[in-house]
Amino acid sequence: MRLILPALILLFPGLAAAAAAPSPAEIVAQAPNADWSDVAPERLLVMKLADGGRVVIELAPEFAPVHVANVVRLARSHQWDGGAVTRVQDNYVVQWRVHDEASPLPEGFMARPPAEYERPLKGLDYTPLPYPDPYATESGIASGWLVGREGAQIWPAQCYGVVGVGRDMPPDTGDGRELYVVNGEAPRQLDRNLAVVGRVLQGMEHLSALPRGTGKLGFHTDPRQDVPIASMTLAADLPAALRPAMQVMRTDSQSFHDYLAARAARRDPFFVHPAGGVSLCNVPVPSREKKTKHD
Repeated sequence: MRLILPALILLFPGLAAAAAAPSPAEIVAQAPNADWSDVAPERLLVMKLADGGRVVIELAPEFAPVHVANVVRLARSHQWDGGAVTRVQDNYVVQWRVHDEASPLPEGFMARPPAEYERPLKGLDYTPLPYPDPYATESGIASGWLVGREGAQIWPAQCYGVVGVGRDMPPDTGDGRELYVVNGEAPRQLDRNLAVVGRVLQGMEHLSALPRGTGKLGFHTDPRQDVPIASMTLAADLPAALRPAMQVMRTDSQSFHDYLAARAARRDPFFVHPAGGVSLCNVPVPSREKKTKHD
């Protein structure tokens, strides 16, 4: 093989390029610090499960400012502390609630938020994806978030790891006391039908691996099956030493451009036939814990 491979490369120069092409994971790992942006602690929600698992959620006030404000107020009034995961539906969502929905609402809480399901594109940086989308006229990335688009309107896509607000039948829009996270193939039929308040940046495994509920729609039939929540706290309210320092990849960077191209046409050695295209939710924006000088 030591003799044959160089000969093949001489005959087929493209083979060398294919063999050397980095994978998406390698591109992310090699991205320089300048291609990452810090997530402000005011945008991070830290969820701790009673078993010690930690989930870090980036909030999305650009898309659902009223719902996000409600969620923050609930966190600051400790209404998530003692709450529970009450629903785990396979290949769909994991859902949780505050400790007592009959508790007095915090000051400034909006009991009937508007339907924050879409917003104007104006004011956000936007890059379209050059591939068709069955759920939108166009899809792309707006200020670092995966979105669908129709004309001047955009909406966050219901991709794996996206956190939304549970609600009852319309016109109810949910008030933030019940949240869910997508734990399977993107249910894009939910786009523009529920308010998206964030995305999981770290710790998704603590939610996606939970035992599935046995009741209708994955709800637990016995309260003893509920997964207790120890706390949900805004990172800005934690002592500096306990705050998660998260970063997301800048979607205007060369690293993200290369990552997107690699996701669309895998040319690393494992792949025989590059797909030549990619669905929106198959391009999750990379995130990482911020590196220190000692890393």
